[in-house]
Amino acid sequence: MSGWLLAIDTATRQATVALGTLDGRLIARHDWPVGHTHAETLLPALRELLAGAAVVPADLAGIVAGTGPGGFTGLRVGLATAKTLAHGLGIPIAGIATTDALAAAALAGQGGDALVLLPAGPSDRYLALVRVARDGTARAIEPPRLLAPADVAQAVADATAAGARLVPVDLPDAHDVAPDAAIGRAALAGLGAALLRLGARALASGRGEPADELVPTYVTLPRGVAAAVGGAAWSPDLR
Repeated sequence: MSGWLLAIDTATRQATVALGTLDGRLIARHDWPVGHTHAETLLPALRELLAGAAVVPADLAGIVAGTGPGGFTGLRVGLATAKTLAHGLGIPIAGIATTDALAAAALAGQGGDALVLLPAGPSDRYLALVRVARDGTARAIEPPRLLAPADVAQAVADATAAGARLVPVDLPDAHDVAPDAAIGRAALAGLGAALLRLGARALASGRGEPADELVPTYVTLPRGVAAAVGGAAWSPDLR
């Protein structure tokens, strides 16, 4: 099979699109601070990325989508775009947890455990403990957690005491932990390349998903939904 691999992630405050070879090697990427402009900026960024590499959509052979966790609207825009492309082009799609890719980017070439820390609303935090192998593969080693502010510092202390590297993302002004801003920036800068590497492995091993079965992980539900689902504040698979 020949062609190119496209990665899309809209789970963080920085949107990322990346183009690579089918073995996961990065060719080009575009990152931008997205704010609340996912719907307005994602498609133009994709067109610019492909045009810059002289690639047309028909040249794509696979899609990699970051599945979060992330905010409701932004993540839905990214996943909907990725799924529409895969369905329309008839090509496979692989969903990769954004936290796995962030950990892989942060610990590239090193391996070890990473505790990825993300904002979940104004003050809660989403924690994902991810093990990164020296070959670049990454997997969550415990279920992710959504914690209130009072519980975050202890959870971080426990994980880092056990040898995990803290990777705070989108938390430049956090006061509940002492964030290492540099490693968070490195994780975001390497997110596109990590998605391509992890997605290429998944597709090569046959672990792609039908586009209609790919679901995101949200750090918070949309406004007005909490009461309808019994007061839940987090959903792994709300479609």
